[in-house]
Amino acid sequence: MNALRIPFDKFSKENRVVFFSGAGISAESGISTFRDPDGYWAKYDPMKLASPEGFQQNPKLVLRWYAERAKVARKTKPNLGHHAITNFQKLFSRSMVITQNVDSLHARAGNEPVLELHGNIHRQKCFKCGDLMNPEQKIEATLSYCNCGGMFRPDVVWFGENLPRRILLEAYQASIDCQIFFSIGTSTQIYPAAQLPFEAQNHGAFVIEINPEPTPFSNQADVSFRAPAGEVLPKLYEEFHAALA
Repeated sequence: MNALRIPFDKFSKENRVVFFSGAGISAESGISTFRDPDGYWAKYDPMKLASPEGFQQNPKLVLRWYAERAKVARKTKPNLGHHAITNFQKLFSRSMVITQNVDSLHARAGNEPVLELHGNIHRQKCFKCGDLMNPEQKIEATLSYCNCGGMFRPDVVWFGENLPRRILLEAYQASIDCQIFFSIGTSTQIYPAAQLPFEAQNHGAFVIEINPEPTPFSNQADVSFRAPAGEVLPKLYEEFHAALA
C-alpha cells in the first residue's frame, strides 16, 4: 500500500467524495466483464444482443439473454469493496457513487446515492415511450407490452445509444465539485464516463485509482493502487478513519 502518499491532513469529513466504479469491482463478486478474453463479447455478438437494432430483429433472444444475466447478478453478493464504500459514506456524509455497472450490487451493499450511468439490468422500460415497467410486474424472459403498445426492453444503455443526459450531467457536476475522487475497477476507456476522473483532477480533486491493471489514467492519478478494490478499499477506509477521527 502506498497510502502514505495520501495527504490525510488536508482532508476533512466535510469533503465531497465521489466513488466512480467500473466492471472490475463487480468482477470481484463473480460477474464476468465484457472485454476480458473469456468475457461476454468474446462469446456473443454485441450488436445482436446489446443494440436497438438487435432487439428489433430478435427481441425474444435479447430478453432471454438479459434475463439470464439478471439471474446471475441476483445470485451474486456485494464484496468487500462495496461494503468498504458503505463505511466510507458513513465517514463522508457528502459522498456519491457513480457506476458504469448495471447489477445493483452497490445499492445492495447500502451505498447511497448511486448514479447508474448505464442503467439497471433489473428494470425494464418501454422501447417506444421510455416509461418504466411497473416494479410490481415481474420481469420475464418473454415479451411484455406497455400501455402505449411498445415492447418492454432492458433499462440499460446499448451500443449506439447515449447515456441518460440528466444522470450524466449530475455525475459530471459531482465530479468537478468533489475534493476526493476514487476511480475503482474501471478501464477509463469508455467515453464519456471515462472523462470523469480527468475532470475531477482538473478541478482540484485528489484522485485515487484502484485497478489491478494500468489504465490510460494511471500515470495521471495522484495515487494508483495495482490491486483489487476488495483488498485496497477496506485498508484505505481504516487509514482515512484513523486520520479523520
